[in-house]
Amino acid sequence: MKPQNPSKQSSLRTALSPEWLDDIREAVRVMRSGGLVLMPTDTIWGLACDATNEAAVRKVFALKRRDDSKALIALVDAPETVQRYVSVVPDAAWDLMDVATSPLTLVYDEARNLASNLVAADGSVAIRVTREPFSQALCKRMGRAVVSTSANISGEPSPRCFAEISEDVKAAVDYICTSRRDEKPAAKPSGIIKIGQGGEVKIIR
Repeated sequence: MKPQNPSKQSSLRTALSPEWLDDIREAVRVMRSGGLVLMPTDTIWGLACDATNEAAVRKVFALKRRDDSKALIALVDAPETVQRYVSVVPDAAWDLMDVATSPLTLVYDEARNLASNLVAADGSVAIRVTREPFSQALCKRMGRAVVSTSANISGEPSPRCFAEISEDVKAAVDYICTSRRDEKPAAKPSGIIKIGQGGEVKIIR
């Protein structure tokens, strides 16, 4: 593991309100039991589940009516957590995580310890470290990676805020987070970069 700049390492520095903590506890309980959750992230509102539970991941694909050959993103709470799910984290990936000033998803080779249907056909996986307090605290309490994908049916516009999520999607999940629902539609998806084990960098979005 490449040493991280302490000033950039993820931490839960922001005090969480009792309402946020209750919300996070319930969302985690549902995901640990294999359920689906609607939650705010460091980008847009997303569908979430336990990224190590193949049946739960299958539910996400079914809800989105999406081909399961199209890989989903896994969200984690800290850079060091990435090592649990990737055989080798290239130095270039540590550098990008260290300097990123906006949400950044990195695609790694040789995924491990994740649901098999979360991993792409070539063995790669997309992982993002969230530094937004609510989603970071949720991932930390979950104790494992969390699937994060836009809360929409495939082919329909991605919701920029809670108010834009369709009633069909809301009705199909097992829990809807109560926190951060009143935010204005300003968020956007993360950037995506693929990192080869030899340090090759390919910008996808």
